[in-house]
Amino acid sequence: MTYFCKKMAMTYKNRSALICGEAEKAELQRLVKSRTAERRHVQRAQIFLGYMEGKSISGIATEVGLTRQSVYEAIDKALAFGPIEALSDLSGRGAPAEITDEDKAWVLSVACQSPKTIGYANELWTISLLAEYIRNNSKANGHPSLQKAGKSVIHGILTHAGIKPHKISYYLERRDEQFEEKMAQVLAVYKEVEIINKSLSTANTNEGDRKTTTISYDEKPGIQAIKNIAVQLLPVVGAHPTLGRDYEYKRLGTLSLLAGIDLHTGVVIPLVDEKHRSAEFVKFLKKVSETYPDDWKIRLILDNHSAHKSKETMQYLSTVPGKFELVFTPTHGSWLNMIEMFFSKISRTFLRQIRVESKKELKDRIYQGIEKLNQEPVVFRWKYKIEDEKIGSVKMST
Repeated sequence: MTYFCKKMAMTYKNRSALICGEAEKAELQRLVKSRTAERRHVQRAQIFLGYMEGKSISGIATEVGLTRQSVYEAIDKALAFGPIEALSDLSGRGAPAEITDEDKAWVLSVACQSPKTIGYANELWTISLLAEYIRNNSKANGHPSLQKAGKSVIHGILTHAGIKPHKISYYLERRDEQFEEKMAQVLAVYKEVEIINKSLSTANTNEGDRKTTTISYDEKPGIQAIKNIAVQLLPVVGAHPTLGRDYEYKRLGTLSLLAGIDLHTGVVIPLVDEKHRSAEFVKFLKKVSETYPDDWKIRLILDNHSAHKSKETMQYLSTVPGKFELVFTPTHGSWLNMIEMFFSKISRTFLRQIRVESKKELKDRIYQGIEKLNQEPVVFRWKYKIEDEKIGSVKMST
């Protein structure tokens, strides 16, 4: 043994005892038995307990799988800072990060660009494509440490920054400068309807006293007529718990449902047709006009579809002056139209998974389903709160 090693061994033999409290000792014992703690913490807890029990340095080193020098260094650290503090590395330890904050900032700046602006056909980045671009261009942009960056490295940088350039979040830009005013107008109509409905529910008022009605109207286009190619198998008790269908089917085309719901009675006025152009809208208006007495005024809440403002529509309205009043919802404000709740209802009921033999059957079943609902009509109500008597500031819920 050299003089240096002899001197080191003498120094290690002269170390003082490691003193710790019961709570610290219990924590060390817990770590030794833990299956989830970091391995280095478990090893150091074993070293400290072994040292306090008087085990030899060689025995401790063999038990924890470390060199004698590593065991001595851990004990010195415990003697200086205490066993609990010595479980972790001192600040400033470890190799310096190869990827700097400047490198990461450059990765993020690239990720926030569109791939098509820098020569790719892709609309969105994929992690693989971004990693490839970073590797190929890192040196030229002054970031040589990223020359071997793989997908995991790039993904980690993006995740830490909360950036997901491979995904899309949709939003709806408000394009109607009069959105608030139009919304207030629609809500004012709903409030008026609510007042009328309350008055009709009193003992001294009846339906015959009313000379106006308000209808929430919209179209539900693209209702598919789908035909089964193979026989549809009904459930069989004890054998087949569900309805059975062949995977293949035949598309027969689509139909459009033009519908309005009377906000006073809940009765739905339907018109099923091939399309929903101006001609079909005028046909619906005529049907509505025939539904109510000649001296009634009909107010429609509807969206800004071109058919609702076309020359053909305006020409018809001019033939029945004062009969109809059109209240338009704001652009991209169809959620303000209560007929949407009815469309949602039929999509979840009789239209759900519907199969037919022809478009005529689909049309008949739509009328049949709505007729059934009209036997027990539901009056939809829009609930909102007006603050400071300003209808422009409302809180809405349905």
